[in-house]
Amino acid sequence: MSEKIKVTSEKIKDIFIKIADVLIENKNYLTELDAAIGDADHGINMARGFKKVKEKIEDDSFKNNSDLVKTVAMTLISTVGGASGPLYGTAFLNISKIIPDSDFDIDSFIKIGETVIEGIQKLGKAQRGEKTMLDTIIPAVNALRESKVKGLSLERALEECKKAAEEGMKATIPLLATKGRASYLGERSKGHQDPGATSSYLIIKVIVDELISEME
Repeated sequence: MSEKIKVTSEKIKDIFIKIADVLIENKNYLTELDAAIGDADHGINMARGFKKVKEKIEDDSFKNNSDLVKTVAMTLISTVGGASGPLYGTAFLNISKIIPDSDFDIDSFIKIGETVIEGIQKLGKAQRGEKTMLDTIIPAVNALRESKVKGLSLERALEECKKAAEEGMKATIPLLATKGRASYLGERSKGHQDPGATSSYLIIKVIVDELISEME
């Protein structure tokens, strides 16, 4: 598979602005999910952080993709409370170190996914199956790897990535939380969709939908 898609800093800026709009729109939904098993502040924190990201990048120009993504990462680290700020901030900071300047292929997306997982696991000490954002992200990256092995088109690989992310998010509902504040609830954490897994899905959905729109 050697298909490539050109993604400039302007397009990535547009994607981050759309992510911000979606997270702000879903602030109450994410907060309701978090109220069931956490501090009831995930939606508030994510909306505040990405509102700041939107303000920070909207009227600025960036010399390359790395510069833009690093700005997003540092903004999240400095404005999002709880565990979400450092985790998402670290994920985007890792991406800023490897993101291509323009042309992306399946290997670019796999590498980006792998560095996100590496950063989150290093900071959060979590694994798949512990009712966290990794339950959305790891299946999404696995789907990209499997699509590469199957020789699927880049568009189909991205669709499979989004589908796996959604399935991973929903699969957190019956899981027992063993990380974060939700783990304090023990068995009572079962039966609730994880808010971090949900915000991760919303972010992946925007990215995939926007990338596919560039391919049409």
